[in-house]
Amino acid sequence: MRTEYADGGVIFNISQDRDRLVCPACGNAPVILRGASERRFLAPPIGRKRVTIVLPVPRIECLSCGAVRQVEIPFAKERRRHTRSFERYVLELSRLMTISDVARHLGVGWDLVKEILKRDLLRRFSKPKLRDLRLLAIDEISLRRGFSLMTVVMDLESGAVVHVVEGRSLKALEPFLRKVRRSGARVEAVAVDFAGAYSLAVTTCLPKAALVYDRFHVMKLMNTKLSQLRHDVWREAVGMQKKVLKGTRWLLLKGPAKLSEERRERERLEEALRLNRPLAVGYYLKEELRELWEQEDKTAAAAFLTDWIQRASTAGIRLLRTMAATLAGHRSGLLAWYDHPISTGPLEGTNNKIKVMKRMAYGYRDMEFFKLKILALHETRQTLVG
Repeated sequence: MRTEYADGGVIFNISQDRDRLVCPACGNAPVILRGASERRFLAPPIGRKRVTIVLPVPRIECLSCGAVRQVEIPFAKERRRHTRSFERYVLELSRLMTISDVARHLGVGWDLVKEILKRDLLRRFSKPKLRDLRLLAIDEISLRRGFSLMTVVMDLESGAVVHVVEGRSLKALEPFLRKVRRSGARVEAVAVDFAGAYSLAVTTCLPKAALVYDRFHVMKLMNTKLSQLRHDVWREAVGMQKKVLKGTRWLLLKGPAKLSEERRERERLEEALRLNRPLAVGYYLKEELRELWEQEDKTAAAAFLTDWIQRASTAGIRLLRTMAATLAGHRSGLLAWYDHPISTGPLEGTNNKIKVMKRMAYGYRDMEFFKLKILALHETRQTLVG
């Protein structure tokens, strides 16, 4: 071995022992040397010094099988210009640094670091294990306003994302759920929102799984209806009523416990409700709906839901009739929470992490790489890096 020092780096010139050459095809030893081709490999740095390994790779002819090819290199993968240890070093650094930081630290191109990361992610996450899935959550994520959505599927027991696909249609989700069924997984329940495509995909591909409509999305829909009702009432209001209603939108959406006494929020809300009967009916029904998930058992919850739907339907307010009809059409999925108390809450938290990860990386041009990063998100600790 010969060592050189050039341009602030270290170059190790090495060679293979000719007596130990074997055929890479059959593994036999009787071979004839047919020249060599010099190759250079990046290795982990020594301190801040770049390390390069130079090796004339022998080309041999096997006397047993007749193959003529280069011998295998034990410290580097085929068609790589860096060593296995360099690849491991890049992966370790990437846990704490961005791709740009790793590339700058090692004095290599951004694309090289990214490809090393992508190969590692492909190896570990391209084929998630599906057989042990029992409880799933399905939700959508919009990375940019006005652009296409992505569907994300999470294993609620492990907290790992098991599938990411562009779109939120039946066509987008159905192939994955069929793969889950073929894997032999015994999926007991799936938490979803009111999106018809998700419900149809689950009932079609996993008929034995219970659909559980998420509490967060139910209350979000109710809040949307209440906001629309406030807007309708405000348009029809005159004089003092219009003045009182101004600025009450967020007060109506807040829970009673979160109203600030210092800002007179409770007083302002009570005044608005006193002057507007439809708004008061909608607000109190909204607050009562929270209690659907606080009943003693499923039987009590069913009676509570029946009563709520009846009162909302006969309140004489169009938006409340619409909400009542929606809940009546999803009754079994709402009550299924008492058999399987799951929600898409954990997935909502993961969706926020996805958005943060995307912002930190200033976007992803390689969609496959982006999806792999999402599949590996549950391994992220403390700091999200691009």
